[in-house]
Formats: sequence, C-alpha cells, structure tokens
Amino acid sequence: MIVFAAIVLFVNALFNVIAWPRFYKRVAADPRARDGAGAPTRFLRVHAALLAIALLLALASLVAGVLLLVG
Repeated sequence: MIVFAAIVLFVNALFNVIAWPRFYKRVAADPRARDGAGAPTRFLRVHAALLAIALLLALASLVAGVLLLVG
C-alpha cells in the first residue's frame, strides 16, 4: 500500500509540473490578462497564484513520495 501511495504522489507531482505551466502560458496570452495600459489584471494574478500553489503541492507530493519509500 505504501508503494501505491508513493506512486500516486509522484503522478500528482508530474501532472502539476506538466499541466500548470502550459495552462499558465494560455492564461498569460488571454486578452483578460492585461488591462489597456498593459498592467496585469486580477485574472492573471489569480492564475499566477494558482500556478504557484500547484507547483508547491507538486514539490510536497514529490517529497512525501520519497519519504514514504525511504522511511
């Protein structure tokens, strides 16, 4: 069961690292990402925060998966 949990954590980390940066590129290119003066909008800032959280969760999942297998 521990190996299964570690694999799930690794898959979660991999998904977040692959999917979220690609999604963010599309968000950054969206017309709603910048206002008329070119400043970032709330739309872009919220998605940047979501990206940061997803990558932190990916790191946490990776560390937890390694710790499960080592410990």
